[in-house]
Amino acid sequence: MLTLQDVQEAKERLTPIIHDFPLVKSTTFSQMTGGEIYLKQENQQKTGSFKVRGASNKIMKMAENGPVGTVIASSAGNHAQGVAFAAAKTGAHAIIVMPKTAPIAKASATRGYGAEVVLHGSCYDEAYAKAVELQKEYNATFIHPFNDYDVMAGQGTLAIEMLRDQPDLDMLLIQAGGGGLIAGVATAAKAINPKVKVIGVQAEGAPAIYESFHQPEIHASKNVSTIADGIAVKTPGDLTMELINRYVDQMVVVGDDDIASTIMLLLERSKQVVEPSGAITLAAALAGKVDVKGKKVGVLLSGGNIDVSFIDKVVQKGLVSRGRQLELKTIMPDIPGSLEQMCRILSTHNANILQVSHLRFQPDLPINQTILDVTCEVGGFEQGEEIRKALEAYGYEILK
Repeated sequence: MLTLQDVQEAKERLTPIIHDFPLVKSTTFSQMTGGEIYLKQENQQKTGSFKVRGASNKIMKMAENGPVGTVIASSAGNHAQGVAFAAAKTGAHAIIVMPKTAPIAKASATRGYGAEVVLHGSCYDEAYAKAVELQKEYNATFIHPFNDYDVMAGQGTLAIEMLRDQPDLDMLLIQAGGGGLIAGVATAAKAINPKVKVIGVQAEGAPAIYESFHQPEIHASKNVSTIADGIAVKTPGDLTMELINRYVDQMVVVGDDDIASTIMLLLERSKQVVEPSGAITLAAALAGKVDVKGKKVGVLLSGGNIDVSFIDKVVQKGLVSRGRQLELKTIMPDIPGSLEQMCRILSTHNANILQVSHLRFQPDLPINQTILDVTCEVGGFEQGEEIRKALEAYGYEILK
C-alpha cells in the first residue's frame, strides 16, 4: 500500500535531479472559467513530462541496494524518456518498448538518453505485452509505468509541491491513463489536506478508469482512439484503481476537439507548448466538465512532448473547434465573375480566404454550375454565422 511517507521519501530522493516549478496563477484561464486557476507546468520538466518522477524514484531506490543492471519498460513515450533518463543516471541499461504509433520526437528523445528502443504494436497495451516477453528473455527488471507503488510515490510528489505552494486549493485536476499519476497524487493530497477534491480527467476515446470508477471490477476498453496518446490506456492497474476508488472524488472525460482547442489557447495566451494528454485537465475546466467557478484550482499540465508535425494537425483541429476556421460549400454559376462576387462578400465581412477549390464533376450537377469549397479564417463562431447569413441573402445555397 502507498502512504504519504513513501511520497515524502520519494520527494527527498528526487529533489537533487528534478525541477520544482512553483504553481503559476493564470489570469486568462481564471477569467475564462470563473475559477482561480493555478498551473503546475510539468511540460517544462526534465524529459518534458512528470513521468521522470516515478521512473527515477523507482530506479534510484533500486540503486540504493546495488547495481541495477538492465531495466525494461513499455511506454507511449513519456515514461520511456523517464526510464531512459533514470537509467543513465544510475548506470543501468534500458530497453524501452514503444507503440509504433508513438510520436517520432518521443522515440528519438528516448534513444538520445541512451536507451535501446523497440517499436511494437499500435497502443500501450500491445507494447506492454512485448515488453513482458523481452523482460523474461533478458532477465531484466520491469519498470511499470503506473501499476507500481514506487512509481506512484514519485508521481505523488506533485501533490506535495502543489499544496505547499497553495495549501488552500479547493481541487486538483489530474490526468488519468493507467492511473499511476492520479493514484499517487490523490494518496498524498488527501493525507496532506483531506478537504481538497481530487478530480481525474480522461479522454473520451480512452475511458477505462472513468468506466471502472467505483465499479466492483476493472473495466477494460476494447479500443482506444484519442489524440491524447499519453493516456491512451486500455486497462488500468489493479493497484492504481484501488487507490483511485479510495481517494479520488470525481472522474470526467473530455473530447478531442476540446483538447485541441485548449492546446491552441495555451500556445496563444500562455506561450506554453503542451501535449494533448498534458492539456486535458485545463480542457476539462474550460469545457465545463468540472465546475470550478469560485474555486481555487490546481491544474496539472503533465507534459509537453508533442511532435512538431503533429502540432499543425492539432492547430487545425483547434481552429475549427473554436470557430476560427470556417468551411463553406455552396453551388454557384460556373461563369466568369462568380468567384469574384463570392470573394467580395467574404472580404466585406473580414474573412481571410485560405483555400478554394471547384468541384465541377459531381453527379446530378448541371453543366453550367460548380460547387465551391472555401476555407476561411474568421474571428469566431459569431462572425462565421454572419458570413453564412450574408451569402444566403445573396442567394447562395450553403451545403455545409
